[in-house]
Amino acid sequence: MAGHLINAADSVLIWYFLALNSFYGLLLALSIPEIWKHWKLSSTDEVSRYLSSDALPPISVLMPAYNMESSIVSSVRAQLALQYPQHEVLLINDGSTDGTLERLREAYDLYEVPPAMPKSIPTQHVRRYFRARKAAGLMVVDKENGGKADALNAGLNAARYPLALAVDADTMVEPDALLRLARVFLSGRPVVAAGGTIRIANGCRVQDAQVVEARLPRQSLPLVQVPEYLRAFLFGRLGWNRLGGNLIVSGAFGLFHRQHLLEIGGYATDNVVEDLDLVVRLHRHLREQGTPYEISFIPDPVAWTEVPSDLRTLGRQRERWHRGLILTMLRHRSMLLNPRYGTVGMVMMPFFFFGEMLAPVVELVGYLLTGFGLYFGLIDQQMALLFLAAALGYGMMLTVWAVILEEVTFRAYTRDSDFARMLLFAFLEPFGYRQLTVAWRLRSFWSVLRGRTQWGEMRRTGFQDAQDKAA
Repeated sequence: MAGHLINAADSVLIWYFLALNSFYGLLLALSIPEIWKHWKLSSTDEVSRYLSSDALPPISVLMPAYNMESSIVSSVRAQLALQYPQHEVLLINDGSTDGTLERLREAYDLYEVPPAMPKSIPTQHVRRYFRARKAAGLMVVDKENGGKADALNAGLNAARYPLALAVDADTMVEPDALLRLARVFLSGRPVVAAGGTIRIANGCRVQDAQVVEARLPRQSLPLVQVPEYLRAFLFGRLGWNRLGGNLIVSGAFGLFHRQHLLEIGGYATDNVVEDLDLVVRLHRHLREQGTPYEISFIPDPVAWTEVPSDLRTLGRQRERWHRGLILTMLRHRSMLLNPRYGTVGMVMMPFFFFGEMLAPVVELVGYLLTGFGLYFGLIDQQMALLFLAAALGYGMMLTVWAVILEEVTFRAYTRDSDFARMLLFAFLEPFGYRQLTVAWRLRSFWSVLRGRTQWGEMRRTGFQDAQDKAA
């Protein structure tokens, strides 16, 4: 009797992973015409023509910063130097306790200006506003600490322009990325938000807060995350373009119509994954208003970010990401399988609820049942191998295809050995690393039950400037 129950349960789990990974396979298939379309439009000559266009809407770049004394000047300089006809940079100093503000005052000769903008979204107290004598496009908002979401809301209040780019202060945006990202707003389609590709900067040569040479990380832990990011961005989000738009626009690099963000009250300060929560609320608001819209992913605008290089920091990050997913799904559960919200309610929300949120729970149950069944002879080896093939092997092959797509299209990593190294780590990812991510995501359920709201310390090692290396 017990054997029949375990075999039946294992069969259900196998079908679960076959369905989940087949949906990922569908996203991969749908991404191929999308990536081909964007690849043909991504030539430098094509993008450069936009520089002289009067049609491009001006952009406010919102950069929250907390205790970034050592790198803040070069980060602001890189954002000011982005190739774009008209953009401003709003640096929001979120109650830094180090010399972040003093470094900015020295570098850009800041002077205080009166608060002449309306406070559309409630935030922590803004102490002062500054303009820069040495950079006409820079404003610094000095406020009391309230977290990243609160800082972004202060930036939305102070912004002058119709489009707002949310970017982390330690994210390195490629010089032409704004042009590439903004061009979708000239397509004639009702685009309200667009996200670009996030790539891993660990191991890259960096100069003046810009990646000057793309290199794969030397350490194994950041390197195994490269295929993972390619899978998430290159075919995951591209495939969603064909299914009605994306549910996630990365908080490290996302462009939005500012007015729509003001309408929904900006970023939620009570969710540790503010970008996912924001986009779900944006979908909900626009669907309820009956407003035609698109939320797109564009693969060729690129921003580079440092990923965790130690297990403790990576575990905190993945636990926080999944905790934010759980909170967002529970908060907006009324959208789940609700035809009022169209594709969002009938496809996106069910996928993220049953496929993403519950996947670590199902996977843990699968490991336990399969191990128990094998140990006591209640299931045969063929059933165990079928479970592993459905849960691990199928997903591994999809990751391999993501690496191949990267190699035949954008090919950011140009060394001869890079493709082989990415393939190797795509094959290694399901064995050990995958199980660690399952454990970290499972921990997030306990955090939600305890009402934990902390981000947890995100330790970063930083980058050595290419000029320093040459010295």
